Amino acid sequence: MTTTPSTARDMDDMIAWLSDMRRREPVSFDERTGRWHVFQYEDARRVLTDFTVFSNDLSAFIPENEALEAFQKGNFQGMDPPRHRHLRGLVSQVFTPRFVAGLRPRLEAVTTELLDAVRDQDEFDLIADLAYPLPVIVIAEVLGVPAEDRSMFQNWASTMLVDNGVDAILSEAGVEAMVPVINEMNEYLLAHIRRHRARPDDGLISKLLAVEEEGRRLGDQEIIGFLSLLLVAGHLTTTALLGNSVMCLGRNSAAAADLRADPSLSDSMIEEVLRYRSPFPWVDRVTKQNVAIGGREIPEGVMVDVWISSANRDPEVFSDPELFDIRRAPNHHLAFGKGIHFCLGAPLARLETKVALGQLLDRYPRLVVPPEEQIEYHDPYSMQGVKRLPLTVVPA
Repeated sequence: MTTTPSTARDMDDMIAWLSDMRRREPVSFDERTGRWHVFQYEDARRVLTDFTVFSNDLSAFIPENEALEAFQKGNFQGMDPPRHRHLRGLVSQVFTPRFVAGLRPRLEAVTTELLDAVRDQDEFDLIADLAYPLPVIVIAEVLGVPAEDRSMFQNWASTMLVDNGVDAILSEAGVEAMVPVINEMNEYLLAHIRRHRARPDDGLISKLLAVEEEGRRLGDQEIIGFLSLLLVAGHLTTTALLGNSVMCLGRNSAAAADLRADPSLSDSMIEEVLRYRSPFPWVDRVTKQNVAIGGREIPEGVMVDVWISSANRDPEVFSDPELFDIRRAPNHHLAFGKGIHFCLGAPLARLETKVALGQLLDRYPRLVVPPEEQIEYHDPYSMQGVKRLPLTVVPA
């Protein structure tokens, strides 16, 4: 695999490799890493949903580190039932669909403010000027932490998930690079938790402190784990999704024209972007027992990489999978996972993207995506998305 790609060509190469593996060796073993890879949709769906066989707990592969262990206490995405069910259940009492829907007026206001700031410009960077600050500002306000600290949040995300790769947590060097950031995150979020405990308000932190189930409340480190997911992975998902949406529409003029003519297509368009350019291309699981999948025997206690980006282009499930079709139905993509670990923040990412994209299309009759050499991409093996996307705009 490539290590630090940053162009569309690298993404095309990855998609071609996934297609080849899906046909030639849909369940494969990498002797160099000792990890198994799953490429077809039905196999991927099985791994994601069968938590009795495929564990989300990677702790056996993570180097021991006191700071990291404390930080992981609230990361229910890395847990199995019953611990996962209990923690997610507590958080879900607060982070409800109604709570997310109630954020829409603020999302609309922040989007307006950000676009007003560049309204006299005929070109601006979609990522720096809108796709990154929008989710960070809103999440920060929801948590009750200063949005002005967003450069620090971006550094956290880069260190934890982007610059060092999404599986950096599995290596000694990766963990060492994360520890200073983990300590900074712990100290920062703990200070805000203590402040909200002393002076409760209507914010998310105060609600998390108050939630209770069968006499059990969330501990400080558990709350920190969830807040970190929102600040780090949460904003990255929306940033990537909005950037990918504009990229897909910019490269598919007929789809863009259809969406402008019928804005009700926005929901299905976003789902198609998630399928076509899934922000996180793969996820890990660990086998709890020997298991047969795709005609291969996988032993207990090994890591399985589930290639979401490959599953979402499986022609056995999606007709014309290489076609970007904003009317695709059904569209049972796996971009947000499946089963008990389905992304809790998915409704927020979808809503943020829908609001921002709606305003972009309303304001600008034309959004011109530049030539590839002017666009900077993330390493697609870590994240499918753009880091820099200068847009030429024509105002209404």
